[in-house]
Amino acid sequence: MSDGERALADSQGKFVQVVKDGRKRNDIEWLPGRVVLSNKRLVLATNRGKRTLPLSKLTSVTASQMNQSLAQVDSYIKLQAGRDVWLVSAAAEAFEVELYRALLDQIVVLVRHPAVKGGVVQDSGWEKARLKIDDENDETIDLATAGGTFVELDVDDVGTVEAKRKEIRGDERPLLEVGHTIDGTSVETYISGTPRHVSLIEGLVRQGEQRNAADDVDLSAEETQVLMALYSGISPFKIPDFVDMETEDVEAVYDRLIEADILEPVRTRREVQLEARGRSIAGEAIADQ
Repeated sequence: MSDGERALADSQGKFVQVVKDGRKRNDIEWLPGRVVLSNKRLVLATNRGKRTLPLSKLTSVTASQMNQSLAQVDSYIKLQAGRDVWLVSAAAEAFEVELYRALLDQIVVLVRHPAVKGGVVQDSGWEKARLKIDDENDETIDLATAGGTFVELDVDDVGTVEAKRKEIRGDERPLLEVGHTIDGTSVETYISGTPRHVSLIEGLVRQGEQRNAADDVDLSAEETQVLMALYSGISPFKIPDFVDMETEDVEAVYDRLIEADILEPVRTRREVQLEARGRSIAGEAIADQ
């Protein structure tokens, strides 16, 4: 390896190039081999030779699930480098995390936090922040702002992600609006930066959004009302008065929503907080009003 280069992961796996020079390939074949990751490049090696992908050339990384019994591939990572696209399935569980760390650790982005809290737009401004994948919890993105604020964004707790372009600090920039929770409160954190950095962050946070997608859920009017109140920041103890329902009826709603993985109990029986799936459902319900 070259000076300053260090190995991060070395795994058996399978891979295939599905787009070459912007054209989809029809003669695709999953190739078994070694997947070797360093802090500077990804090497896909077979007994026929090897292909090196510089990490600096990767513009998009997304994780996907698939049923490919012939290739015996259950999941893969889609890597885009310019006009080429590769699918890589590595046996090592740590491979995906190490790849995101190599691509995103210590980058500087612009952050507005909280941009929205409890459904209410805040007057927070944009700040520079240094991004890091948490050392202890690889599902958490840590953002340390220049002003001293520390934001923890749990990918597994992301309910919504919107990608936009807006004028920020006088320039039109790519923007991610990420809905998640902090201490049980629904918030939105806005992240902007270079197109490449925003694309890579989007691939990571959308994994949480996909896991917590608001599938078709048949909720009663009372259940929807309770969800919307919680989403707006109303204390669980004040929900009965706020929605004009008897306490035991609200308790019954909590039971049903906890069973559906939309709420989770916190400490005492009557205190609850929204799960990511619940925030997604409540956000859609509010938008439909």
